[in-house]
Amino acid sequence: MQEIDVTGLAALGENAVVLDVREPDEYTGGHVPGAVLIPLGEVVERFDEVPQGDPLYVICHSGGRSARAAAWLEQHGVEAVNVAGGTSAWVAAGQPVVTGDRPR
Repeated sequence: MQEIDVTGLAALGENAVVLDVREPDEYTGGHVPGAVLIPLGEVVERFDEVPQGDPLYVICHSGGRSARAAAWLEQHGVEAVNVAGGTSAWVAAGQPVVTGDRPR
């Protein structure tokens, strides 16, 4: 499975398609701008809602849930890249976050 760090993801800017697999309360607390929320436990049943990206960058809080989601997505034909360190690393690196948005 491929991985990217938050600096690499930030360098991609708006071109990156990001899937956030955290829970809704985590997402509204702060997420990568433009990230689409589908919690890890719903990825299988909502597979048709997974955003199309070539590749798709998958993020969670620290990288564990996103690694599981990225591995599953890869097995189902999606080029998925895990974001190492997750949103906690994104915030620690001083990258912008959006808060209070309702999940899409």
